[in-house]
Amino acid sequence: MISSDATNPKSVLSSGLGTQGQRHSPLTAVNPKTISRLTPVWSMSFGGEKQRGQESQPLVYNGKMFVTASYSRMYALDVKTGQKLWKYEHRLPEGIMPCCDVVNRGAALYDNLVIFATLDAQLVALNQDTGKVAWKEKIDDYSAGYSATAAPLIAEGLLLTGVSGGEFGVVGRVEARDPKTGKLVWSRPTVEGHMGFLNGKENGISGTTNATWPGETWKTGGASTWMGGTYDAKTGLAYFGTGNPGPWNSHVRKGDNLYSSSTVAIDVKTGKIVWSYQNTPNDAWDFDGSNEFVTFDMDGKRMGAKADRNGFFYVIDATTGKLGNAFPFVNKITWATDIDLKTGRPNFVPDNRPGDPTAPGGEGTKGKSVFSAPAFLGAKNQMPMAYSPLTKLFYVPTNEWGMEIWNEPITYKKGGAYLGAGFTIKPLFEDHIGSLRAINPKTGKVAWEVKNTAPLWGGVLTTAGNLVFWGTPEGFLKAADATTGKVVWEFQTGSGVVAPPITWMQDGEQYVSVVSGWGGAVPLWGGEVAKKVNFLEQGGSVWTFKLMK
Repeated sequence: MISSDATNPKSVLSSGLGTQGQRHSPLTAVNPKTISRLTPVWSMSFGGEKQRGQESQPLVYNGKMFVTASYSRMYALDVKTGQKLWKYEHRLPEGIMPCCDVVNRGAALYDNLVIFATLDAQLVALNQDTGKVAWKEKIDDYSAGYSATAAPLIAEGLLLTGVSGGEFGVVGRVEARDPKTGKLVWSRPTVEGHMGFLNGKENGISGTTNATWPGETWKTGGASTWMGGTYDAKTGLAYFGTGNPGPWNSHVRKGDNLYSSSTVAIDVKTGKIVWSYQNTPNDAWDFDGSNEFVTFDMDGKRMGAKADRNGFFYVIDATTGKLGNAFPFVNKITWATDIDLKTGRPNFVPDNRPGDPTAPGGEGTKGKSVFSAPAFLGAKNQMPMAYSPLTKLFYVPTNEWGMEIWNEPITYKKGGAYLGAGFTIKPLFEDHIGSLRAINPKTGKVAWEVKNTAPLWGGVLTTAGNLVFWGTPEGFLKAADATTGKVVWEFQTGSGVVAPPITWMQDGEQYVSVVSGWGGAVPLWGGEVAKKVNFLEQGGSVWTFKLMK
């Protein structure tokens, strides 16, 4: 059932509406001609004072909706009425250290369980009918900076999860567990030099110790897998994006710093890295490569696409990892001129790397400041893009902003922020920051775009009804014609939408749902941009729509 999730519209069993993450539905009842009749049928509030950012994608199965909320909460709802069936509130300890708000991005379903990750770096499996805890497992030590926010992934009967905490000198990894018991099957570190394990036995280190990390820098290397992964049954590989290397000060760790700011393709059965592609070697700008790798068919090959935080869109052979194409998908990129399609490496602009604070004249306190674009929050951040096999376009939520950034001296301290950088984010244009862009992966051309005043921070959904759905921080859930980009419908949800919409068929009718609740990284880290959007109100609710008869 999970393997056919993308083609079965009667349920939503995985984050991404299918393990490959295309976020495409075959449903056609809601289309540009009928969408004027799309009407809210229920709304359910998460309640309480625990609002903040709501980035969850709901799951739907057997008449129930399973949706996570901020502060590691889980709700089961009746899909037709929104009635709360049960609620689970994870007891969080003092001292959790999520970098970018107390968010959760969703769950996984397996057998009679619904499984999600928590801010104190645990995994919790609940009975779908009662909400009772079936098992609970610790991922890692939250006091060292570890946390977990991504939706788990089910692939070949295994539960695949990552870790958050790249700003605290953690070590990123992917883990596979038995979803019925939580027992660890294998783990694969995403920083070179660390040992992997399979069934409790050593399974080879990742890469070669000190090949691309000097000294002992690999021991606190970051590269967290904080957005979760995708899986393609045609290749047998799971794809996880990896975050920034630690610390941000790149002069401390001269070298490429594998496997940070990369995509790693992992054999699900063995836990071995089959291939990796590094988007930003020796990252100096916090350009996490954590963005989703979405597989699709192009010219008879299984390819994967990634809209990276660094501003470039990559098209890569999903089987071999060979780069097929790379092009900018935002207007201003200063850190590199382009990507060399033969070597796969960026052509850096050396003067746009923040200066070494230990260089002569730096007085050991602050390196040369540079203005760089995109800003560290990225040309695209956590908000997942979508693909339509009908239009053969990717629909990418983008942001145009830049930053002043400089490096500072830094030493690692357990549980302390591990940056070695200062920054200020600034918008680049008066009329917009965000823009939903329809991008042709073959040519790199933008077929159309819809600009947005505030940054876009929610995901995208495409349908065979030739529609694209997405949300805005100003509170709207919007729909556009997938071919022309004409906005054909919008609804005000009452708070910012920073989550991806879903759609499914229930008793012969097509439903659309989205979680609403402003928050996430922008108001916490956004500098001048945060001031521009400080009028937006928090919230926490699920909105569900269907066609009025």
